[in-house]
Amino acid sequence: MRGRRALGALLPVVLLAGGCGIRATEVVEAGEPAVVQVMPAGQLGTVLYFVSSSSASRLMPVVRYAGPSGEGAGAGSGEEQPVGAVRALDLLFRGPTEAERDAGLRSELPGDRFKVSVELSAQGVRVALGTRVTGLSERARQQIFCTAAQARTADRSEAVTVTGTDGVLGPAHCSV
Repeated sequence: MRGRRALGALLPVVLLAGGCGIRATEVVEAGEPAVVQVMPAGQLGTVLYFVSSSSASRLMPVVRYAGPSGEGAGAGSGEEQPVGAVRALDLLFRGPTEAERDAGLRSELPGDRFKVSVELSAQGVRVALGTRVTGLSERARQQIFCTAAQARTADRSEAVTVTGTDGVLGPAHCSV
């Protein structure tokens, strides 16, 4: 009788160990991880796009807040003001802050100062830069497209056209 009980107790264990006929498979790649844009409630700022220094070199959104003088600053810098599209692009071309660089972010844009103008038209966002643009890398172009679309319309799917001193980029869309 004890033998039957022992056998009856072992039977479920044997069936579970056998996997009920389900074979093992390799890991299935499911694509890139989800990206969620987070903007703290009640604080005004803008989203800039910098390049991750990781091996993937993807664009990463960074929230910048404006201090009382309109300078991009961190949270807690006093009374916060909204940052317009022109100011957002100015901050973008200045590059990442020291803290952002320490976090592994970089820019592929030149750090030069030049005139920037932004307007919304029926064709999307139009950006005019007082610098050369046709030699910019694809990641640098995407930094401009994503930041301009987000700052001007809060919709990264908006078409962006960039005019520089040497030609025109776009219309193109943010790839993030």
